[in-house]
Amino acid sequence: MTYAIIETGGKQIKVEPGRFYDIELLPVDENESVIIDKVLLVNHDGEVQIGQPLVNGATVEGTVLRHLRGRKIIVYKMRPKKKTRKKQGHRQEITRLMIESISLNGSVVAKREEEPAEPATTEA
Repeated sequence: MTYAIIETGGKQIKVEPGRFYDIELLPVDENESVIIDKVLLVNHDGEVQIGQPLVNGATVEGTVLRHLRGRKIIVYKMRPKKKTRKKQGHRQEITRLMIESISLNGSVVAKREEEPAEPATTEA
């Protein structure tokens, strides 16, 4: 199993090829490719490469599936005995990113497998 730990939006995320992740909003249009070069760790078949702080030559390529908004979070502040109340809501803008491949020193170490098309059945 090959995976990488990347940093995006101030958070560290463990990513694998062929899976999608919800990350902080990226300024990229939908269906466009994005390359993330802030890779902190790469694990390829038990061989671990740890960066200090980043792994040299490691990149993660992904495709933006869509932009959406996260769940609503209620922020409620109240000062007791002062009749002061403040209620706010917040929805974070997020990007759904499909991880296509993980590269190390220019060579692809893991790539997303395409879903095989269903075989056509012939009725006799």
